[in-house]
Amino acid sequence: MSERESMAYDVVIVGAGPAGLAASIRLKQLAEKEGRELSVCILEKGSEVGAHILSGAVIDPRALDELLPNWKDLDSPLTVPVTENHHWVLGETSKYGMPHWMMPPFMSNKGTYTASLGNVCRWLAGQAEALGVEIFPGFAAAEVLFHENGAVKGVATGDMGVARDGTHKPDYQPGMELHGKYTFFAEGARGHLTKELKRIFKLGENSQPQVYGIGLKELWDIDPAKHAPGRVIHTQGWPLTDAWGGGFLYHQENNQVALGFVVALSYKNPYLNPFEEFQRWKQHPEIRAILEGGRRVSYGARAINEGGWQSVPQLAFDGGALIGCSAGFVNVPRIKGSHTAMKSGMLAAEAAYEAIAAGREGDALKAYDDNLRSSWVADELKMVRNVEPMVAKFGGTLGTILAGADMWMRTLKIGLPFTMKHHPDNETLLRKDQAKPIAYPKPDGVISFDLLSSVFLSNTNHEEDQPVHLTLKDASVPIEVNLKDYDAPEQRYCPAGVYEIVGEEEGNPRLQINAQNCVHCKTCDIKDPTQNINWVVPEGGGGPNYPNM
Repeated sequence: MSERESMAYDVVIVGAGPAGLAASIRLKQLAEKEGRELSVCILEKGSEVGAHILSGAVIDPRALDELLPNWKDLDSPLTVPVTENHHWVLGETSKYGMPHWMMPPFMSNKGTYTASLGNVCRWLAGQAEALGVEIFPGFAAAEVLFHENGAVKGVATGDMGVARDGTHKPDYQPGMELHGKYTFFAEGARGHLTKELKRIFKLGENSQPQVYGIGLKELWDIDPAKHAPGRVIHTQGWPLTDAWGGGFLYHQENNQVALGFVVALSYKNPYLNPFEEFQRWKQHPEIRAILEGGRRVSYGARAINEGGWQSVPQLAFDGGALIGCSAGFVNVPRIKGSHTAMKSGMLAAEAAYEAIAAGREGDALKAYDDNLRSSWVADELKMVRNVEPMVAKFGGTLGTILAGADMWMRTLKIGLPFTMKHHPDNETLLRKDQAKPIAYPKPDGVISFDLLSSVFLSNTNHEEDQPVHLTLKDASVPIEVNLKDYDAPEQRYCPAGVYEIVGEEEGNPRLQINAQNCVHCKTCDIKDPTQNINWVVPEGGGGPNYPNM
């Protein structure tokens, strides 16, 4: 018999991001409207709601308008409307501002806000708790539970107080089982439970592989004379050459700017280092001019879904559903996904409430899948479905032109009659003898910085004596394959210095995993060429602690 205790709810939600919180609020709203009792809980692996949330962010309030029409009267953190929208094409020292009229109308940021998505989630959590939602931060969902008939029964949290060697420490506590009539998985991009559910229920059989970018972000306090609240800048071009991506710089409140750089993980050169590309981008004269005289206050990184509409898997299965970035609803050219994530959570909530009210439980919420595919989320993502694969196939310049033409044609209802395909990011790397090493400049400590001082600013912490959560399926692969064929690319694609090859000079190389540094970005789980690295949750509450990201 299991030593774990259990708690039963109507709906269990894994992840207190925009999707999970929106779902919980909608469930409670529907129950309150009809005078019914409905129990809802959310598990959040971060030490608090928002601790693991990282996004640009420019937020489209479309879903929020539907969820909480009076949100402006509820002390929302969305207080800085976007006032300027710039798109720069960068050369090494040059800048070309793309005229706004060249952009399709739906690319406009009119009516959007720039804010910390982490703070938005903290605020949404307050709205959810006021409605009676139970939120448990610091508890990581480590395992999916199943009924005998194969339907999802709920999840179990990870055991606490387990030593690195697997023995129980004096403060050991077994995990808790949370059972739900329905369980929503809102883990964000590349969720580790979602990955298993996709395999078990074959959810991706009729969709393209999901592809990703790695987004790196910093917050800076800048000179008030240079600050323009609501100014939004996106860049493409330099410094990337054989990869695609771009930068962003958002003027938020309190003389602060959020800036970052996204690199598509379809890149080919194993010597490319996304963190170093970000540091190099900041040295562009136009970016440096904004930052000079300022002070960096935070750093973080997170993988981003970039597959678009064709990569959205089957969303519902017996006993559960995928919502938010667990399914992948990011609008890549708009660089926005919180509004579509929230809407997916709301639609799942409506389908689950209807099923529970009708006395059903544990079936597949087909209504959710059907309703999302006929919603404005689908309309929005279908408009841009060829953008990422076009740029990936044809490069930044030609790909952008072709993607822009496709978006304009779809705006005029004459879109191209096909949908382009994706290739998994782990299959794109060239062997080291086919690629050219990249020489990155040393950080100056003023605008550009080293990796370890950056990770320090993420407030990342894990209990040192616990099982390593970055697991290897085969311990020989890092040296016999990754180092031999690709010069150990995990040393470069990880934005937190987790992976190191040590002992090479002595002729006895081995992979050292500095799991304490992990910021939970999931890049290693995505980009590892042999898919030998498997990210699983550490002890609850571990990881970054982003205060304002």
